[in-house]
Order: sequence, then structure tokens, then C-alpha cells
Amino acid sequence: MRETERETPTLPVAETPSLDLVFDLLADQRRRYALYYLYDSPDGVAAVDEIAAHVVSLENESHADDPQDHVVTTLQHVHLPKLEDAGVVEHDPRSETVRYWSQPSLEEWLEHAQHKEVL
Repeated sequence: MRETERETPTLPVAETPSLDLVFDLLADQRRRYALYYLYDSPDGVAAVDEIAAHVVSLENESHADDPQDHVVTTLQHVHLPKLEDAGVVEHDPRSETVRYWSQPSLEEWLEHAQHKEVL
């Protein structure tokens, strides 16, 4: 469990994401890194550039060499749309911000993955 509570709003969703969807969302390392950043953000809102910088910093620890602008592009065109389709985030391309919507069924596995992968 998290030590600090935050004010992340919960999106009213018709149903909880299936376990298959949760694992599909967590299957990609870059998407997990983005989710870690959003989940740990006090208000669940972050700029795409901030998320990309976090992703790059974690990837650099594992010796990946993707420049930040490439990470921004893959976030905007691959990972954020997938997370948005799943109802986990809301991405505003005009302001280049992302809002994370709390999903307890995802967070249970996200916390576990984060603990094993980066903590």
C-alpha cells in the first residue's frame, strides 16, 4: 500500500477493467514507467514532457538509448491512446497534459510491478 494518500479522482467506469486488460496495459515497460509516474503524482496530473523525462531516466538505468523526443512521440501515439481507451487516463493533446484516473484493480498490480521493477 502507498504511504501517502493523494487526491486522484476516480473515473466513473461502467465496469472494472478485466484482468486481461490490466495485464495488457502493464505488459509494456514504457507504459508501466508512465503509469508509475502518474500514479505517484500527488494530483494524478502531469505534462507529457514530465512523463517522458521520467521514462527516459528509468530506461537509462537499463541502458536504453531513446532520446526524449522519441519517447514523447511513442507516448502520444501509442501508449497514452491505449491507456485512454482503457479509461485509465485522459490525455489532452492541446495542453499536452495527462490526468490519471484511479483504477483500484490496476493499481494492485501496478504497485506490485513497481516494487519489483524500480524500488
